Amino acid sequence: MKNSRNFLLTVLGMVLMIPAGLSQVPVDETTKKITYKEVVTQEGTPAKMYNQCIEWVNANYVNAADATRVRDPEGARIEIRHRIKVYNVDKNGVKTTEGGVVQYDLNLEFKEGRYRYTFTDFTLVAISKIPLERWLDKNDPIYQPACDIYLQQVDKAVNDLIKSLKEGMKPKVIKQDNW
Repeated sequence: MKNSRNFLLTVLGMVLMIPAGLSQVPVDETTKKITYKEVVTQEGTPAKMYNQCIEWVNANYVNAADATRVRDPEGARIEIRHRIKVYNVDKNGVKTTEGGVVQYDLNLEFKEGRYRYTFTDFTLVAISKIPLERWLDKNDPIYQPACDIYLQQVDKAVNDLIKSLKEGMKPKVIKQDNW
């Protein structure tokens, strides 16, 4: 039992030490910014999807009113600015101390039969805001090996949000009560 636990901790530690190049975050070729973007086919009107997304926002953000910058039902769009905490990780893969706070923008747009999400403008909130794209350049003066781990944490957090969004946007199944 102890050997398998040590093995799992070793593997986890190795996974967390993978350089950013192997755990590549998506970079938009035009803007050169870290960007997660997808158009998702979903049956429904823009108004219906907008309302469903507002439910998802309210369920997934502790202070949804503060996180939501724009709620435009007529234009069928929502804009969110929120944060992800990143942590320092020891050699065993255990979170130790907070490494900082990364701010991001999420834009959601709705059209007949589809919606689009765009995560962009990732910045480290410090004395001044530092674009995370600087963490991708190992020659940048602010780069340090912990940046690779932070990028992996941001990537996982955003992918978890995307998965949650897609699940939350699925049409609700209404059960008939035929008793």
